[in-house]
Formats: sequence, C-alpha cells, structure tokens
Amino acid sequence: MKLENPFKRVERLKRVKNVPKTEQGERVPPGQFVTERFPVLHYGSIPRYADLTQWDLRVFGLVAEEKRFSWQDLMAMPTATRTVDIHCVTRWSKLDTTWTGIPWREFIRHFQIQPEATHVLVHAENGYTTNIALEVLDDEDTMLAYLYEGQPLAPEHGYPMRLLVPKKYFWKSAKWIRGFEFMAGDRPGFWEQYGYHMEGDPWKEERFGG
Repeated sequence: MKLENPFKRVERLKRVKNVPKTEQGERVPPGQFVTERFPVLHYGSIPRYADLTQWDLRVFGLVAEEKRFSWQDLMAMPTATRTVDIHCVTRWSKLDTTWTGIPWREFIRHFQIQPEATHVLVHAENGYTTNIALEVLDDEDTMLAYLYEGQPLAPEHGYPMRLLVPKKYFWKSAKWIRGFEFMAGDRPGFWEQYGYHMEGDPWKEERFGG
C-alpha cells in the first residue's frame, strides 16, 4: 500500500470547502458536521496482536524512574466510564460516545513525574507521536481507553488501548499507544510536524499552524 505524502494530506484538508453553513448546536464546535458513523482515519497500517503477553506501555523522560507496564499491570488499575463528544480535524463530530479505561489521574499515581515536566510526547505503533500539555491531560475525561461502548476497541480504532483526550481534536487521542515521554517544553508530534496545530482546540478551530 502506497501512503499519501503527509504534507499533501494536510494541504488537501486545508482546501476543503464543504463546511456547515449554520451552527450544529451548542455542543458542536464551529466548522464541524455531526455524524452517527465512526469514521476510520489513520496513517499507516493497522497493528494486529495475536495476544498481549508481550505488549507493554513505557513511561520515560522526566520521571523519577522509567517504567514499563504490562497489560496485566494496567488491567489491575482502577477504571472509569465516561460519555463524551469527540471532534475530528477533518470536520466530523460524534456525540455521546462512551469509553472505559484508566483515568489519566489514576495512571500517573503509579510513577513520579519530575517537576520540570510540562508536556508529554505520546508514542504509538508505526512511529506515530503527538504532543500534549500536562495541564490538558489533567482532566477527568482524559483516559487510557480500552473499551468503546462496552466492547474492546476495534483494531482500526486503536486496539488494545488508545489515549482519549476529548477536549482536543481527535488526532491527539492517539491510537495504539505504547509510551509516554515526559518533557520540559513542547515538541511537535507526527501530524504537528506536517502542519497541524500544536494545541488542537476544536472550539478555537486550531486545525493548522500555530
């Protein structure tokens, strides 16, 4: 499969003229359409796992001690279920989606973050990364999600686990997560290097640049 050049994909999205002519409701950010579907968007191949015995999640960078969490380690942590709206940079919004996972605030109880850390670079399969400020992650809706509508994530939606950051455009909710790198200062991830916004706030339409 030949992949589209990421620069070309971003430039093509910038030229999209099909935008809502009227507001879609107070829960829908400007420039978004509501959909009942759950569109599949990613770059590269979909990872497949025969089992999760060798899978782990790494925490490194500005932490007191680098750690690796097995699937069993994570499944032993307290979980929560949240119903949230999600918004994609490609202009679709899906309302009332229900996710179950490990709340971010619970997850970070299991290691010590150095005080100089301000941001996280999220690492996922296929070399994908995305950047998020620690203050953004510190939210009751943010989680390491592994169930969607009560069922394990479909492979195309991030099985076995994805980050969920509903207050940002959905590319920040990285699929197939494998690590969190804690950093002093910000650093662009994969799509941010190709022209997406560093912050990605849907209510400010932070799609590109910045």
